[in-house]
Amino acid sequence: MTKGGGKMKVLAVDLGVARTGIAISDASGLLASPIGTVTMHDRDRLLQQVAALAAEHGAAEIVVGLPRNMDGSEGESARHALEFAEKLRAVTGLPVIMRDERLTTVSAIGFLNETNVRGKKRKSIVDTVSATIILQDYLDSRRGGLK
Repeated sequence: MTKGGGKMKVLAVDLGVARTGIAISDASGLLASPIGTVTMHDRDRLLQQVAALAAEHGAAEIVVGLPRNMDGSEGESARHALEFAEKLRAVTGLPVIMRDERLTTVSAIGFLNETNVRGKKRKSIVDTVSATIILQDYLDSRRGGLK
């Protein structure tokens, strides 16, 4: 069951310096699936690309990973993520939720170790796996209140 009985997809973004991982939920909001990695240094072009992916996939909401320091403080990466999320909200008109991503890269690396993904392939998908973990974590927490 989703709020209001409607179905909605959620797009997740794991913002990186060179690579940004993207994931999408199914319409029921239960399962996160990877879309891929966008390799782009230009933040404005990246913003347009993410907005286009949200529209293409019919996302009703966007989750952006918030890279906090392990002590919970916010550094330069967190400021970049918050700024990106604000611009994304303005460009798409969609709700943009920030999600603590402190341990997602560690989880992604653990998953890739378990599945024996190595080398160049590993580098190219770690951000996508991270975005998928951020999204699944968000979907699970949102559903938590409905159990």
